[in-house]
Amino acid sequence: MKWKTEDGGWSPYLAGALLGLLAIASVFATTQLLGKTNYLGASTTFVRAAGIIERTISPDRVATNEYYTETKLRVDWQFMLVVGIVLGAFISSTTDKSFKLEGVPPTWEKRFGPSIGKRAVVAFFGGIIAMVGARLADGCPSGHGLSGMMQLSVSAFVALGMFFGVGVLVARIVYGRRTS
Repeated sequence: MKWKTEDGGWSPYLAGALLGLLAIASVFATTQLLGKTNYLGASTTFVRAAGIIERTISPDRVATNEYYTETKLRVDWQFMLVVGIVLGAFISSTTDKSFKLEGVPPTWEKRFGPSIGKRAVVAFFGGIIAMVGARLADGCPSGHGLSGMMQLSVSAFVALGMFFGVGVLVARIVYGRRTS
């Protein structure tokens, strides 16, 4: 197995294997330390972070919000996992020298032009749609896929197939067919 891609990036096979090991370790650690099984996931962390930020502005509103009283606002292992994802992505992209700041990705620019404002608006509303979907589904697609696949859940296989299928369809609609 190659550890790096031709352009010097991380091998997706190595990254996937490491993610699998992390998922297994997280289940083991949370079962041993917390006495209950917790699987990898991130979408709840974003809601908790929003609640923590909102609590600094309007503590009374957060205290009476039914969702926030049910979902405790705290920095827990999942919160730290999300922080670790951001730091890990930064460290890995700087070590393989692929890190760069770009306002508009080349694929977007080719299809929709160089407008940073247009890209920001679409990204913002796309993020809202993704987060609403993740909350309605009680988790994000990657969390469902990783956790469900670890359990060999039939619904996880079906859901992951749907996520990828719809993703390919939307990419085709938004970006069109590849010409190169």
